[in-house]
Amino acid sequence: MLANRNAMATIAVRDMAAAKKFYEGQLGLTPLESDPEGVLSYQSGTATVVVYVSQFAGSNQATACTWAVGSEFDNILKALKAKGVVFEHYDMPGMTRQGDAHVAGDYRGAWFKDPDGNILHILNR
Repeated sequence: MLANRNAMATIAVRDMAAAKKFYEGQLGLTPLESDPEGVLSYQSGTATVVVYVSQFAGSNQATACTWAVGSEFDNILKALKAKGVVFEHYDMPGMTRQGDAHVAGDYRGAWFKDPDGNILHILNR
C-alpha cells in the first residue's frame, strides 16, 4: 500500500523565522508553495521536508531526518560547517570519530541540530 509512495520528514519548530533561515539558508533546501499558515514545505531530492510550528518542537531526542548523500558526504559536511552548522559528537559503540564524522567500516555519518534542537543526520549511503 505505501511501498511505492514517497515519505515526508515532518519536523516541529517553535520559531518559523529561525527555521526558515536554517532550512533555506544553511541547508540550502528549496521552498515549495505552502498553504497552511505556520507550515513550510521544502524540496529535498524527490522527497519533501515539512516544517511546522508546534509547542512540542525539539522534544524528540532521536534523529528526525536523514539525508543519504553518498560520495558527497565530506564535501557536504564541510559546506554545512562553513555555513555555521555545528555538529554533534556522540560516544557510539563500534564507532570512532574523524573530525565531525562518526565512522564504522565504510559508514560515515554526522549529526547536527536545527535551531529548535531537532536532530538531523547525513550519511555516506
